[in-house]
This record gives sequence, C-alpha cells and structure tokens, in this order.
Amino acid sequence: MRSARVARLLAVVLAIGVFAGQAVAAGGKYDQQIQDDVTKYLQGKKEFQGVKSSVDDQIVTLTGSVNLYNDKLNLEKKVKRMKNVDGVRNHVDVQSNVPDAQLQQSLSDKLRYDRVGFGIAFNALTLGVQNGVVTIGGSVHDYPSKDSALAIAATTPGVKDVVDNIEVAPTSMFDDDLRLKLFRAIYGSPTLQRYAMDPQKPIRIVVDNGKVTLLGVVDSDMDKQIAGVQANSVPGVFSVDNQLLVLNSKK
Repeated sequence: MRSARVARLLAVVLAIGVFAGQAVAAGGKYDQQIQDDVTKYLQGKKEFQGVKSSVDDQIVTLTGSVNLYNDKLNLEKKVKRMKNVDGVRNHVDVQSNVPDAQLQQSLSDKLRYDRVGFGIAFNALTLGVQNGVVTIGGSVHDYPSKDSALAIAATTPGVKDVVDNIEVAPTSMFDDDLRLKLFRAIYGSPTLQRYAMDPQKPIRIVVDNGKVTLLGVVDSDMDKQIAGVQANSVPGVFSVDNQLLVLNSKK
C-alpha cells in the first residue's frame, strides 16, 4: 500500500512538472516573432536608431535613448499594439543637454499663447522644471486645453518626462455662462480694454462652481483693483479671489 501511495505521489509530481514546463514553453511561444517585429520597426524609423529591445514571455523591454519625450511615448504605444505583445517595459531615456532655466523659459513662452481663440483666457497653468522633468499644473476649462499643453511639453526638445497635475473644470453650463460674462466685464472695461489686444490674454479667469479666481499679470495696482471690481459686479458670481500680479511691483 505504501509503495502504491508513493508511486501515485511521484506521478502527480511528474505531471505538475510537465504542466509547468508546457506553460513556460507556451509563455515564450511568440517571443521570437515579437522580437523580429519590434526590431524591424525600430530599424525602419530614424528616431529609434538608438533604441534596443528584448522579449521575455511576450513582455517587451525597451532600452536606449531618443531625442524627444514624445518619441518615447509613441514607441511604447506602437509596441503595445503589436501582435501577441502582453506588455511593455519602457526604459528608454530622453537625451537632453538643455538647462532647466532655458527649458522653463521656452515652455512658458509656448504655453502662454496656447489655445489662442479657444478660450485661452479661461486657462491658468503652472509650470516647473527640474532636471529635465516638467510638471504642469493649474486649471483649464476643457480637456482639449489639457491635451494641448501636455503635447507641447512632450514635443519640446530637452524634456525628459512630463508630470500631469492639470485639473479640468467640471462641465457646467452655469460656469460657461459666467465665463463669458466675466470676460466681457473685465476685458470690456475701458481701463482694461488694452489687455484684450494681447493674444495671450494676461488676465486669466478661472471659474469653478461660481467661484472665480483671477490670475496673471497686470501693469498696475489700479488695474488689479478694477479687474476685481468688474468680476464682483457679474451676477451669479459667488466669490472672487484676486491673485493678479502687478508688473514691477515693489511688494
């Protein structure tokens, strides 16, 4: 009886071993095909000549370097869509010798004029750069504005990574109506009309459930005060937080 139990136990152990071996073999069944597909794609694209790949159990690991952060993102998306690929480990580095201060200035200039004609006055973004890593925060009134800002960062030379802290205002017909009324009240003021001529719209109007925040830069304390008064005069506004900065202010 004992020998029979031992024999059955050995049979079970052997069966488990065979099954495990088959599973391992199945896991790597498509590795060579995937490797060939990825290699062919990399060799056919100039921007990926500095990238190498390896495949293990249908997981692709990408290493090497590219010139743009956007290239790194696009490569990962492309490989994920390849046949039989189960996942991607993206360890590609973005080459950059652009100083942080220069990169911040370049991005600031681009973002200030982003979405001209598409409600630019209702977007207020923040920007930080450290060791090539760009952090974009603040608030925008719609998702296209958010996507546009992130795309600008991703395609700017020198950007190694992008941290998205942008908040999109909730959909609200009430807030949309307030935005238009606030824009007319502020930029239609005789004292502030000159700011409307600037395509970057230096007075930014953020609205969230009737609460208004004014951001940006004006020329004088008087202009700041008038902007606040005009915002408070709009029916339906619950509160106004006037955070406008004054150019060359001594404070």
